Amino acid sequence: HDTYFTDLTSFRMPCHNQQLNNVSSGQEHPMKQVRFANSSSSVPAVVSNSEPSDATTTQSVSQDSLGPQLKLLPLNDQIRELQTIIRDKTTSRGDFVFCADRLIRLVVEEGLNQLPYSECTVTTPTGYKYEGVKFERGNCGVSIMRSGEAMEQGLRDCCRSIRIGKILIQSDEETQKAKVYYAKFPPDVYRRKVLLMYPILSTGNTVIEAVRVLIEHGVQPKHIILLSLFSTPHGAKSIIQEFPDITILTTEVHPVAPTHFGQRYFGTD
Repeated sequence: HDTYFTDLTSFRMPCHNQQLNNVSSGQEHPMKQVRFANSSSSVPAVVSNSEPSDATTTQSVSQDSLGPQLKLLPLNDQIRELQTIIRDKTTSRGDFVFCADRLIRLVVEEGLNQLPYSECTVTTPTGYKYEGVKFERGNCGVSIMRSGEAMEQGLRDCCRSIRIGKILIQSDEETQKAKVYYAKFPPDVYRRKVLLMYPILSTGNTVIEAVRVLIEHGVQPKHIILLSLFSTPHGAKSIIQEFPDITILTTEVHPVAPTHFGQRYFGTD
């Protein structure tokens, strides 16, 4: 039930004999094509003390400054426009949800690209033997309620039969510490790769608590891929310092996170 059905218009499998770039020899799957921005990229994540208005007011943060476990989607005009519309306070809810779903889909697709796969050979309708790849079984999604639930449909659109667990974490009114109120996972979650979904990383406290719950259920941090849309430098750094083996995938690292995301998406603002 964990077979992946991927939209071929948005996911490109590397050819078996194609030269693959930016792959280190020490990776668990050395043939995997990694397409993330790095510290030498001309389009690193943008950080500034306020919302940037032009190139002269921005300051770049290298991927290396937050560690190799932080992976950024390559910034292009399409992603930048989606980020802009989501941040714009004048955006209608319909446009907000539409653009958020598009950005979620891009993050999910890249998240799937980090899962293990094996090479295989198939026969085409013309009888030609094609050497390709297939995802290995043993993956699941976990959403951190409530805003993480906004990312569930994007994952199901790519993996129709994937199992998805849920965690409800809220801040205690007295101590302001993250507290777990509900957690439900597949019974064999400890044997699976986990796509942990939470769109906004602000302080990182909620995600840290969620990862602790997964660890209590036997999941190793190195098997957790955190899918996020926006992150603050503090949030990403806090998570990586607490769990150096976790992988964080996001579109932007910026001091000002759109913390209104959940309310706008679900229409409770």
